[in-house]
Amino acid sequence: MEILYAQEVQGGGFAAFIPFVVIMFIIYFLMIRPQTKRQKEKETMRTELKKGDRVITMGGIYGTIQGFKEKNRLIVLKIDNNVNIVLNRTAIVGLASSTKDQELEQD
Repeated sequence: MEILYAQEVQGGGFAAFIPFVVIMFIIYFLMIRPQTKRQKEKETMRTELKKGDRVITMGGIYGTIQGFKEKNRLIVLKIDNNVNIVLNRTAIVGLASSTKDQELEQD
């Protein structure tokens, strides 16, 4: 009887890893994949910015894009009459019309 029990314990090596594999799939599909999708959407939004777009920055500043500098890496943002600031393109969170409050809190 002891011989049969010993064989059952040895045969469970691969089956012991199945819960870990399932947990990794769950983590990937519930956490990693949606995050990478959101990052890709933000990156495409930042590359498609054009003059005249109304945007919001990470700091919560609303403004209109007046132009670009240094090979489109920097953005000249008009905040008010005679008030322009120069920002890095990555400081833009999104378009002012389509940005949600949740997106502002996550960045």
